[in-house]
Amino acid sequence: MMPERAGSASGDELAVPMAWLYAEYVADEVLRQAELMQPTTLEFRAGRDALALTAFLSGGAQLSGAGVVSQLEHWCDLTAAAEPWHSWCSRRLQYLHREEQAVGHTGADLPFARAAWRRLVETELLSADEDYDAGTWEGADVDEDPAPTVWTPAWQLGLPLASLALQMF
Repeated sequence: MMPERAGSASGDELAVPMAWLYAEYVADEVLRQAELMQPTTLEFRAGRDALALTAFLSGGAQLSGAGVVSQLEHWCDLTAAAEPWHSWCSRRLQYLHREEQAVGHTGADLPFARAAWRRLVETELLSADEDYDAGTWEGADVDEDPAPTVWTPAWQLGLPLASLALQMF
């Protein structure tokens, strides 16, 4: 296993975000094995980011391969509902940020987790409108797809994908 810090003899050290990289690797493997979405899609990336954040923020990204398997049920519980997950991630990121400030140094992993969080919150993807009621829609061509689409934050699409992939794993 690589050291978490690698540097030159002069004392300049390069911080290696091992916990984040491991969380992202585990998330990628879970989603690829589930084969729910092509890995080249934005939805897949949203699912990978959501699952990586779940693993990292729950501390599961620091475990060995056998430890990850024991975390699957916990991750399933965390990803089961959108609003509690969103609030939990936000609180955990704030807590880790305050903890780093108190210690007086920034770790290598948290900036990657915050970047993933920003992507999930700020990026919007086009999705089917879940609130659409087909019974109120009249007068369309038969060839037209009447279901409207809406712009949705990426985390709202990625989280169900991550949750389903975990259930299939």
